Amino acid sequence: VVSTQSSGSSGINAEYGRICPHESESRTFVASWSEKGKVHIWDIGPQLSSLETGGSKDVQKVKPVYTFGGHVEEGYGMDWSPTRRGYLLTGDCTRHIHLWTPRESDWLVSQQTFSSHQESVEDIQWSPNEEHVFASCSVDKSIRIWDDRAPHHKACMITVPDAHTSDVNVINWNRTEPFLVSGGDDGVIKVWDLRKLDSHAALFKHHNGPITSVEWHPTDSSVFGASGEDNQVSLWDLGVESSEPLIINDTEVPPQLLFIHQGQEEIKELHWHPYIPGLLLTTSLHDFNVFKTISV
Repeated sequence: VVSTQSSGSSGINAEYGRICPHESESRTFVASWSEKGKVHIWDIGPQLSSLETGGSKDVQKVKPVYTFGGHVEEGYGMDWSPTRRGYLLTGDCTRHIHLWTPRESDWLVSQQTFSSHQESVEDIQWSPNEEHVFASCSVDKSIRIWDDRAPHHKACMITVPDAHTSDVNVINWNRTEPFLVSGGDDGVIKVWDLRKLDSHAALFKHHNGPITSVEWHPTDSSVFGASGEDNQVSLWDLGVESSEPLIINDTEVPPQLLFIHQGQEEIKELHWHPYIPGLLLTTSLHDFNVFKTISV
């Protein structure tokens, strides 16, 4: 699974990856989850340089520049802050979230954890605008909003207890509007207005399997994409106000559904290109797809 950050690092688990590029003044780091519950930080600067210069293609053994072994089990949640360079959050299957604070040559990882979830942390997302605020979702069906300035046992400021009817797999924070989009094992996509979290602002049921990825368009705040275990990628536009479903081949289709992309198996992640409007990258069991629709 892939997630990017303007300032920079990346994370990959053998089953679930999280890629979040992080660039310091002179180095580019990648963070990765290990099946043994460790989180590694890697310097991939030399590898990136070889792409530019056409250097050696030989496989090289690289050691991590920093390793944290404080998680009891492996995890899935990982996100680098877009507003504070080098700050990282990692969440594991025992419901614990650690905050990483950058130092001159390594990271200080808090031993006190954010632990209000009752089950595995599935995804973590820093707010794109408020540097101390982040959101998380869990197998316990909840979405939580946190403030890392508060004491750890009081840092959970808002809880949506039954955000989905089963595991909440993924969340994504809108960059310009106070919206959060979530996807669950129930195959449902929900949009939440952070100003009023007692109920979802929109609900879409199109996918026939668990949702594996969601992401807002980087510049169009009403558009987002989603992928599911039904081997589909769907694009949506909240700007379409009609509430009457369309009937296509005797099937009801939500009017907000712009486009469906198929042809891949076990789609794990989708991402919008940050500079080419409407260009999408999806990862799956066998390949990558890069495509652009006329709808966005």
